[in-house]
Parts: sequence; structure tokens; C-alpha cells
Amino acid sequence: MATIRLTEIQKSFGSTEVLKGIDLSIEAGEFLTLVGPSGCGKSTLLRIIAGLEAQSAGEVRIGERLVNGVRAAERNLAMVFQSYALYPHLTVAENMLVPLRLRDLAFRERLPLLGPLLARAKYADLRRQVTETAEVLRLDTLLDRKPGQLSGGQRQRAALGRAMVRKPTAFLMDEPLSNLDAALRVHMRAELAELHRSLGTTFIYVTHDQAEALTMSDRMAVMMGGEILQLDRPQIVYDDPADLRVAEFVGSPKINALPGAADAEGRVHCLGIALTRRLAAEPGQPPREVTAGLRPEHFALSPQAGSDTLSGSLIYRENLGADVYLHLDLGTLRLVVRAGVEEARDYSLGARVHAVPRHDKALVFAEDGRRLRFRDETAGQDADTGLAAVARAAKAFVRPANTAQNAPQREAAAGS
Repeated sequence: MATIRLTEIQKSFGSTEVLKGIDLSIEAGEFLTLVGPSGCGKSTLLRIIAGLEAQSAGEVRIGERLVNGVRAAERNLAMVFQSYALYPHLTVAENMLVPLRLRDLAFRERLPLLGPLLARAKYADLRRQVTETAEVLRLDTLLDRKPGQLSGGQRQRAALGRAMVRKPTAFLMDEPLSNLDAALRVHMRAELAELHRSLGTTFIYVTHDQAEALTMSDRMAVMMGGEILQLDRPQIVYDDPADLRVAEFVGSPKINALPGAADAEGRVHCLGIALTRRLAAEPGQPPREVTAGLRPEHFALSPQAGSDTLSGSLIYRENLGADVYLHLDLGTLRLVVRAGVEEARDYSLGARVHAVPRHDKALVFAEDGRRLRFRDETAGQDADTGLAAVARAAKAFVRPANTAQNAPQREAAAGS
């Protein structure tokens, strides 16, 4: 395992700039997901790490080694693609044996009939490595089957096994679950996360599915327009998005983006409701338009309208079993509210629904999409910093109470 560091990675195809100065550090043993919509540059970035694509500018380091210009075969990285890319005429064992034969055997030792006779000991060792890897992936009973005799999940595990058997520095995965059905994707997500924990190897995973990023990653990097908008733990990206585009992309159903306005004192009004918290002061900032973000789970249903409710007509019920999402028509926009199954039974299509927002969960974004902080958030940070400073200062001046060198001072103080 080794740390992978990207510095100012840029990539252009003609006049089209695909990557715009990416800086990224992937720690050894980490599961990092690159997530974003199609065309954001995530697969291109993965191919640059793998050595399948050359960057226009910037550096790629694996450990302390600069690998700019180093061939993909010499980087000791394993790539797993969206298509399984298994040889259809070979068994699972033979497919897994291919990368080991290419890496560890000389040309004449790879010859079909003569090779196994010339290098019996080597072939026995390679087969042992294949068997050990197959046991980890629960493929040991499928080694004699060909890809056409396997299910989608089994083929995906065979493709993983072919990559694993080389014991690479890191696994690079480009949307490996896209071809599976919904139920199998959920199952394979759990298997991949368990596999990562058992191997302890670095995983770099590319997907457009934010559910995969949220459920499997140690950290996730949200990419759009060739840039990383936010890099953090999945829960922080969900709860504390740094940009409106991140907030809208991560979460299903997506966050409710409601138009609002902020005055010079930091008070925010949204659809006639005044938020209880004020924005942190920005010197010289005049009143301006803002966007208030509230996720569907951050509303409570009310039996009647009030000064603090948003009311609309129910136009669609999205039943997901444990939860029901109510889609409300507010006239100028739609609002999505999560409700419990029992609670949602009281509402039929066309009914008037009243939703009360949780003020403490509201997120506010400027016109350019950047996150605006509330006063209590910044005050909390300042308070933490101030308390830490006081604690450090107090610790510096505290003297031991029972040391021999302090006895004369204590006696003098007692005498006075």
C-alpha cells in the first residue's frame, strides 16, 4: 500500500478543458469515491492515475515515486471496469491466472504446452495464489466455470479476483456495478465494503450513483465541471455541503431549494417564513437574494396552516415502503416532504398539506452557490478556538503542587 498524491492535474482535449487543476491525496488503505454527473471528469482522472491517459499538466505520485510517463503495467495498480472484460473461452481460474502469467513467467514459460512442463514449480505457485484469492471472494466452487455460466454478480467477483490476485498497490474501479440490477447492486455494495475492510488495500472508486458513494466510502470527492467541489466523509458531505450543487446532487430525493432573501442584519426570509437564526455578518454586504436548502426529512406535517408553515396541494405520493415522500405543489415550485407510512395515510391526492420546516436544519446558499454560515455556527467555532487558547495558557502557568522546588514558595506564602 502507498499514498497516492495528485498535484495540479489538468487535462484538455483540444480546446475543451476536462480537468482544471485537481489536487488530491489518497491515503494508504483508504476507500475514496469520485462521484459526480456524467462528463465531470471523474473517469478521466481515474485513467490518469492508472496511466491509461496522460495528463496535460501536473504530477502523479505513488508513495514517493513520481510516475509521470510511467507505463500502466509498471504502476502496480489494478483496474476493474464497468464491463467485466473476462475472456469468454477461459475458465474463472484461467482468467485469474492470466495477469500472473504475464507478470511472473518468461516468454517460453507462457507457451501453451511447453510452458507448464518447463516451469512446473512456478505454475504450482501461481495456481496456489489463484486458489487463495478465490477463497476470499467465495469463487472456489466456480473456478472451472466459464463466464457464460456465471451470474452477473459472480462475473463481477471474477473480474475482482483477476485484479486481486496480483496484490496491487491500489484498486481502481470505474463504475463496476453499473451493469447489475438494483438488488444485486445493493448486495455487491456490501460485499465490496467488506472486501475493502478485509484486504486493507487502497480503493479508488468512480461512480455517478451517490448512494454508492454514501454507503461505501471512507471519503467522497464530489466532482463537477472538472473540479472537486467538496472532499470529506460521506455524512459531512450530506449534512454540511459546501456548495448548492453538492447539496442538490447528494441526497435522494434531492434537497428542496427555496428562494429567499437576506437583509443587511443577516435575517433570512423564505416564502414568507423568517428563519430563527441569522447569517454571520459580512461587512458592507447589502440585502441580497439567497437560496434556503431543506431536505425532505427536515419537515414536520401540521394539521393546520400557521405563520410558520408551507402549504401546498399533494400531487404525487412516492411510496418507498418504510417512508412516503409527499410532493406538494406550492404554486411557483414543488416541495418534497418525508412522512411516515401511518402519517401519510391521512393524505390523498389533491389534499391540502401543511409542512413545518426545522429552522435548525436549514442551509443557506449565496447566488453563486457557496454556503453561507449562521452566526451561531461561526460563534461556536470562535468559542472552541477561544476555549482552547485559554486552556493552553492555563496549562502553561500551572505549577506542580507538591514538588520540593516549590516548598520554599509555599512556606513563604504561609508565613505572610
